[in-house]
Amino acid sequence: MSQARSLDVGDTVPALPLPLSNGLVANTADHAGHWLVLYFYPKDATPGCTTEGNDFNRLLPKFTKLDATVIGISRDSAKSHESFRTKHGFRFDLASDTDEALCNAFGVIKPKQLYGREYIGIERSTFLIGPDSTVVEAWRGVRVPQHASAVLDALAQHARQRAAQ
Repeated sequence: MSQARSLDVGDTVPALPLPLSNGLVANTADHAGHWLVLYFYPKDATPGCTTEGNDFNRLLPKFTKLDATVIGISRDSAKSHESFRTKHGFRFDLASDTDEALCNAFGVIKPKQLYGREYIGIERSTFLIGPDSTVVEAWRGVRVPQHASAVLDALAQHARQRAAQ
């Protein structure tokens, strides 16, 4: 785990690579001038992660209407991501963070416990990044039910405030 301070609300997001499931490598800087939703999840094809992906996918047209791109991120391989995307019909990209660069930048790698076993894994977290590349909202320790809707509501509120300025 990185000892560096992790990105949080008010911080400017540096240019970070986003290795996508389709084999291309995008960059967080590619989204400057637009809203960006990065949601970190523990593992492809698990019940909670599938539900979360389906929720973001269901609301994707509303995110798009607000000029936002949604990208899911986990430590799974690009091949695993592409299979997961295809199986569930996700219309947004998944980024493969096998080297944990994104996870460490956002500070989402945490000690966890499952059935009494301790391990290091991704704490389900979401970050809303504004058109000026600053983090405007951060959700950590996310519970899946209604989360995608809460992110959409926050995006709509920030977009209205920005338009009023």
